[in-house]
Amino acid sequence: MHHHTHDHGHDAGASASSVLQWLLPALVLLAAAGAYLLLVRRARRRNPALGWSRWRTGWFLGGVLLLGAALLPPLAPFAHQDFRGHMAQHLLIGMYAPLALVLGAPVTLLLRTLPAARGKQLTAVLHSPPARVLAHPAVALTLATGSLAVLYFTPLYNATVSTPAAHWLLHAHFLLSGALFAYVIAGPDPAPSRPGVRTRLVYLGIAIAAHAIISQLMYGGFWVDVHAPIPQVQAGAQIMYYGGDIAELLLAAALVATWRPEPRRAVTVTARIRRSCAGWH
Repeated sequence: MHHHTHDHGHDAGASASSVLQWLLPALVLLAAAGAYLLLVRRARRRNPALGWSRWRTGWFLGGVLLLGAALLPPLAPFAHQDFRGHMAQHLLIGMYAPLALVLGAPVTLLLRTLPAARGKQLTAVLHSPPARVLAHPAVALTLATGSLAVLYFTPLYNATVSTPAAHWLLHAHFLLSGALFAYVIAGPDPAPSRPGVRTRLVYLGIAIAAHAIISQLMYGGFWVDVHAPIPQVQAGAQIMYYGGDIAELLLAAALVATWRPEPRRAVTVTARIRRSCAGWH
């Protein structure tokens, strides 16, 4: 009898710790959404004429919700036990949520709400050599997609499963590298060293090909080092293949939607030609 009550206490302790385990990410996400909304209010007050797009706010909050779906029950506990869950979680954290968060234009929002001196500091950081290197599509692509090969084709994935700290570091890497890639390819925020649309489409194409190759190798069981039942690994590979494709199509759509400068430039060029022609007469 005594033994039974001891067990019960242990269960209660375990469930309390699991509640705490989900509470922290939930609070962090709520804080991020709250901070964004406060900044939106400040931006609207500071410049009512300019305002702030509801679409951007919607995208950012949508990104926070996608992260919540990935990091909280029911998906997160399932992802710990099942490789299919892990892959769905990875797509949400590394591809879908970053695109939505980036479309929320958080840097632009910060630049509109920070005091002038701080804004200048942030702009200086964006223009600094390390930022330019990081924001190069090749670097962003290597961090976001190249790291997948390292994760699944070396013992790294299995090591992260058993260590909570490594697991969270992995989540952070997926989120940050995914956000960096989305920002470089299709972000509305200022990016000093962002190449032209054609170049960005080429890099996006390389990302799509790399994802397809990694998921097909995984499906075929080549070089893969994932300790999970083969049907789970194959299903995970399919989730990565199709889910990754959809995410990259959305990224391409965002790239086309945020692609503005070219027509304006063309208009000014034709206007100049007209003016010079008018000068000839």
